[in-house]
Amino acid sequence: MIAKLLSGLLLLAGIGLTEEDPRLRELIDPDTAEILRRIHAVDAYTVPDLELRKDPNYARTPADIEPYSGVRPYKEHFLLQMQYHGPGRAKPEPEHVDTVKIGFLGPIIPTVSVATGGKSHDEETIGIKMLQGAQLAVEEANAKGGYFRRNIPFELVVSNDNGLWGSSGDEIIKMAYKDRVWAILGSIDGANTHIAIRVALKAELVMITSGDTDPTFIETNIPWVARVISDDRQQAYLLVDYMIRKQDYKRIGIIRSSNRYGRFGVREVKDSCRRLGRPVVIEMAYRLGQDDYSLQIERLKAAKLDAVVHWGNPREGAIILKQMRAMGMDQPFFACDRTISKIFTDAAGDLAEGVIAASPWNPDRRDPKLERFREAFRKRFNEEPETYAAHAYDGMNLLIWAIQVAGLNRAKIRDVIAARTKPWPGVTGDIPFSAAMDDLGEVFLARFEGGRWRYYSREDLQVPRGYIPPRDRVSRNLPTED
Repeated sequence: MIAKLLSGLLLLAGIGLTEEDPRLRELIDPDTAEILRRIHAVDAYTVPDLELRKDPNYARTPADIEPYSGVRPYKEHFLLQMQYHGPGRAKPEPEHVDTVKIGFLGPIIPTVSVATGGKSHDEETIGIKMLQGAQLAVEEANAKGGYFRRNIPFELVVSNDNGLWGSSGDEIIKMAYKDRVWAILGSIDGANTHIAIRVALKAELVMITSGDTDPTFIETNIPWVARVISDDRQQAYLLVDYMIRKQDYKRIGIIRSSNRYGRFGVREVKDSCRRLGRPVVIEMAYRLGQDDYSLQIERLKAAKLDAVVHWGNPREGAIILKQMRAMGMDQPFFACDRTISKIFTDAAGDLAEGVIAASPWNPDRRDPKLERFREAFRKRFNEEPETYAAHAYDGMNLLIWAIQVAGLNRAKIRDVIAARTKPWPGVTGDIPFSAAMDDLGEVFLARFEGGRWRYYSREDLQVPRGYIPPRDRVSRNLPTED
């Protein structure tokens, strides 16, 4: 009965599948079929009647961490999903296509910046892992038959994000108009990605990030943009709840990189601490790539802290930890998710024991999808997958799914992702989207114990959560708070 109903919905949607086409049918559940029916039911000048997400509050922020001291402002942003009102859904599929191209933008080749007089960023190790995850997803899709409607392969168009101001926008233009990709996965650096998504908006091109955790990425409210990794806001909320609500630390200090990643990454740590009545005592910034942190550490030590939070790359984090311990600082060391890296643990040695870092996923959980991915990744690249490879794999698979079910039309690809009613079942865990198309999945704390990282949920650690007020109508994807 369900199969017949689904078949009827697919025919109404204009897909025209037959019983001999089971591969595509498996990708389209009744909710997606209804979305497709609504998209195909209107003409070029009518916006389809797609239900927009409406969240009870922004980013599931507890009431005592919200701004304005509990006073509800006249206008709240990012609670109602943005709609695309353009005519792009009427564009037919091109007649002659040899491959279905999907763009990748990420830092994979080191470059030198004239403006800074040195390396423009230090994120190539992350970019390469992200590329590997994306490659594996495309290769697996091609092994299953590629783009089902035409039996042609998917092709990954790779562009290097070299970290120079504005160059990421140039790469988006190239991929959109010369390479003619149907969607893009990328990037990592917050500043460059902000430029890229504004160009993607003008080109009317879906862009998903699996590596940029800057909370402001989705605060542009661009309807062509989504994120499939929990951002620094979500990770900071758990970190702060652990430090203050659980451990009752009163004097917290921050040391961070002076780039955008460090500056924006600690913003929610600072805001949350202040609103919980424990303002950060001291914040010290450092230049990316330096080796001597004695000045910063001397000032941290003089502040008589209960705990130290580091936000930056793993190399710098390890050096700071070692120099802190050498200078007599034995305070607990907390850090961002980039710390969960062999670079950090190898450099820190025995001092890594007990370090706690925020994590956007739990790679140790039991999940058949995750095990299959881990085995395939080992076979393909002869190494273990990590955070950025896994999230890129999820992001690329989401794009491939959307292209399969929507066809070769950028606006329809956007629609099926934006209007999806269920969390995306990723290898990193379920990915529920907020109204702003941000990943609101569960986050974790990782503690380095006995020579390895062990992952703990909020419930595992019995970390209290602040009250989240049930305002208005609850989003389709998010559980309500008791």
